[in-house]
Amino acid sequence: MIYKLNSEVTAFLDELSHPLRIEIEQLRNCILNANENLTENIKWNGPNYCFDNEDRITMRVQPPTKQIQIIFHRGAKKQTQPEDKLISNKSKILIWKENDRAFVTFKSLQDIESGKTELTSIINEWINAAK
Repeated sequence: MIYKLNSEVTAFLDELSHPLRIEIEQLRNCILNANENLTENIKWNGPNYCFDNEDRITMRVQPPTKQIQIIFHRGAKKQTQPEDKLISNKSKILIWKENDRAFVTFKSLQDIESGKTELTSIINEWINAAK
């Protein structure tokens, strides 16, 4: 059971009435369970996850569509690009936008269940690398 779910995020999602709400809740739990130091808030119109008060992972749920994206980043401010990808994870579910920005897309509970172990690994690698 998760005790770190932010009630403001839950209220935001209640108002949103997203067609993939069950999937969003599954991803919230997966992300928060991946690392005990992550905190949840709302940023950029979606659930956002911070490590040491720094934005690192954002769930793209707006506008409501038939998919959810988990965006991995180093915060809102543009930073100097690393020469190589921030993490060396070779996961096929991870799509790179820049060397310090990548995302994973989920379209169903089955996608989430089959990708949960990989997602947990990516989350922890990202947190460690984005410090």
